Amino acid sequence: MDITVRRARDKELDEVGEMTAAVYLDDDLLDFGAEDPYLNDLRNARQRAEESEVLVAVDAADGPGGKVLGALAFGAYGAPYAQRARAGEGEFRMLAVRPEARRRGVAEALVRACLDRARELGLHGIVISSHPKMTDAHRLYGRLGFVRAQERDWEPIPGMAIWAFTVAV
Repeated sequence: MDITVRRARDKELDEVGEMTAAVYLDDDLLDFGAEDPYLNDLRNARQRAEESEVLVAVDAADGPGGKVLGALAFGAYGAPYAQRARAGEGEFRMLAVRPEARRRGVAEALVRACLDRARELGLHGIVISSHPKMTDAHRLYGRLGFVRAQERDWEPIPGMAIWAFTVAV
């Protein structure tokens, strides 16, 4: 599959939000399930697009209006969606890939687009936060050079451990 990564279009943002929320729910990545307050943030791709770069991956064979296969939000230090980034770093969050599009390079294409974007912006690294259950994502991050940064792990809510990973770009 030839994957194109680009900025989300306005007409895609509701789809991106619902897809992201569904992936997190279906993959059991929300510590409080359907009652998790983070679910509202996951659904609100419109706000993400105002405060970050929402990138989508589409099948290039479908043309410019192809179905969104995956998405994430990217921001540089100081942006609202770059909560863990330090000066000179970027951050991506809310990476989600539709189940039917997995194992086809969608997540890797999105992460590589973030690495490229960080270089374009003159950043020296990227930090990401990841739920400990996201083992497939952790393998991908490792292949792309990310390393665990335990000293930057955090708990957005007491008792909810979130792991940090970093990479130099």
